[in-house]
Amino acid sequence: MQIAIAGLGRMGINMARRLLQGGHDVVAWNRSPEKVVEIVNEGAHGVSSLEDAVLRLSPPRTVWLMLPAGGIVDDTIDRLAELLSPGDIIVDGGNGFYQDDIRRKLQLEKYALHYLDAGVSGGIWGLTEGYSLMIGGEKAIFSHLEPILRTLAPPEGYLYCGTAGAGHFVKMVHNGIEYGMMSAYGEGFAILEASPYADELDLASVAHLWNQGSVVRSWLLELAESAFRKDPDLHSLQGFVEDSGEGRWTVQQAIETGVPVPVIAAALFQRFRSRMQDSFSDKVLASLRNEFGGHAVVLAGEEKKTTAAGAGEVRAATAEK
Repeated sequence: MQIAIAGLGRMGINMARRLLQGGHDVVAWNRSPEKVVEIVNEGAHGVSSLEDAVLRLSPPRTVWLMLPAGGIVDDTIDRLAELLSPGDIIVDGGNGFYQDDIRRKLQLEKYALHYLDAGVSGGIWGLTEGYSLMIGGEKAIFSHLEPILRTLAPPEGYLYCGTAGAGHFVKMVHNGIEYGMMSAYGEGFAILEASPYADELDLASVAHLWNQGSVVRSWLLELAESAFRKDPDLHSLQGFVEDSGEGRWTVQQAIETGVPVPVIAAALFQRFRSRMQDSFSDKVLASLRNEFGGHAVVLAGEEKKTTAAGAGEVRAATAEK
C-alpha cells in the first residue's frame, strides 16, 4: 500500500523502514530535512511539505502522523484537512489523549475525512520486533489499512479496540501499567543493590535468571539485564525520569471513574520526585524529625550518609513513640 509518514523521530523513521522492508510505497515528511534525506536513501519518497506529500499520494490517501502530542498534531491536522479530499484518511500514531481523538473525528467529519487513533508500543526495538498497535475509529477504515498494520506489527500484534479514542485509551492504560511495573523492578533491584549480598550479586545475571520461567519475567527484565551488562552500577546515569503524559491521564481517568490505582499513582509521583534535587518537602520532613525527636539532620554542604544501622535507629525511635 501507499502511505505517508509525517514525523520521522525515533519511532516514525523506524516505522517507515519497516514498511519499506514490507514492500509498501512510503512518502516521508519531517519538519527538519535531515531525517527525510536519511530515509530517502533507504527507498522512501521524500517531500519537503505536507502539500507535496498529498500531491505524491493517490486517492484514497493515507497520512500517518508520528508527532509529539498536543498543538503540533492539531496544527498538522488542520492543515491536512485543507489539503486532503473526501474519503482520505488521517491516522494519529503519537501518544495522544483519547478525548482529543473524539474531538478530531467530529472535526474531520465536516470534511468527509476519516480518522483513526493508533496507540503504538515497541520503542526503538519495533523495527526488528514489530510494534504493538491499538486502533480506534471506524471499523471499515481499520480493515482497509490492515495490510499496513500487519507489516508494522508482529503476529497477533494489532487490535481494533473500538470507536474514536479507543486505541489511545488502551495505550494510555498500557503505559500506566508500564509505570507500575518499572517502579516495582526499580525498587527490587535497589533492595538487592543495598543488601549484604550486593558485592556477590551480579544484577544482570539476576535479571536474566528471573526471565527463565519466573512469574515476574518480561521484556522489561530483558532490558534491565542489557542495562546492567553495559553499566553494572548505572554510574553513567542520573535518576531523572520523564513522563510522556499517559501516566497522568491514566490516574486522571481513574479519579473520574472512581477506580483505585495506588500502584500506578505512586509510580507517577515517583517520576515527579526523580526530577527534584534536595526537595523542599524532604527538608520539611527532616526539620520536623529534628524538632519533635531531636533526630540528626544534615546541614547544607555536609556529606549525607545513610546506613542500615541508621535505618534501624529510625525504626527504634519510631517504635518508642
